Amino acid sequence: MVAALALRLVERNVRVVRHAWLTVVSGFFEPVFFLFSLGVGLGALVGEVTTDAGRAVPYAVFVAPAMMATSAMNGAIFDSTISVFFKLKYARVYDAVLATPLGPRDVAVAEVGWALARGQAYAAAFLLVAAAFGLVPSWWALLALPAAGLVGFAFAAVGMAATTWMRSWTDFDLVQVVIVPLFLFSATFYPLSFYPEPLQAVVAWTPLYQGVVLIRALFLGELAPGLLVPVAYLAVMGVVGVLVAGRRLERRLLP
Repeated sequence: MVAALALRLVERNVRVVRHAWLTVVSGFFEPVFFLFSLGVGLGALVGEVTTDAGRAVPYAVFVAPAMMATSAMNGAIFDSTISVFFKLKYARVYDAVLATPLGPRDVAVAEVGWALARGQAYAAAFLLVAAAFGLVPSWWALLALPAAGLVGFAFAAVGMAATTWMRSWTDFDLVQVVIVPLFLFSATFYPLSFYPEPLQAVVAWTPLYQGVVLIRALFLGELAPGLLVPVAYLAVMGVVGVLVAGRRLERRLLP
């Protein structure tokens, strides 16, 4: 029942985004620019890099799956924060929604699902670009799409939960304070072993790193039971985020 009702709000978002499609499409390009400027450009100087699993791969192939994880994160987190905040505080969309059979938990599921769909679209487009330039060495990379969906789900849920505490646009500076370090230091551009040992344990348990490890392994066809760890990590993160977001929306929207 929750899923059926949530789809109505997702449908509303689809209708709205048709009039702002350029804003949505623009979010796809940043990871692609990084891929070609660093992965390909800098990669010509770096040559091959050895992964933490001990496999030597071209630098662009090493960077590409991390950019795909980043693309999924960006698409999900910004839609579940800035967009949700505008609807919640200024457009009062959710106040109108509650006049229908939908409740706060339906809103949480719908918005997380919509943000997940946006992140998934970015990831799919990125995978096509990477494949076109020969940066996908294994057919197992097709599983990177649902993996990117899991990354998007985790960040969308936590992003929406965090948005329910925000009071002004300046609070979104805190989102950048979190997202930028995750992007730079999640084994995105170099293996985890390059970090000082005291920092390796910290980096290894950050959410984007879990997504990068999962997607990079699928890109390279390195399937192992250990991949269940990032899957479980991201799934739990997403479920907890949805539950918190639903509870917080109930407090903010219901008298």
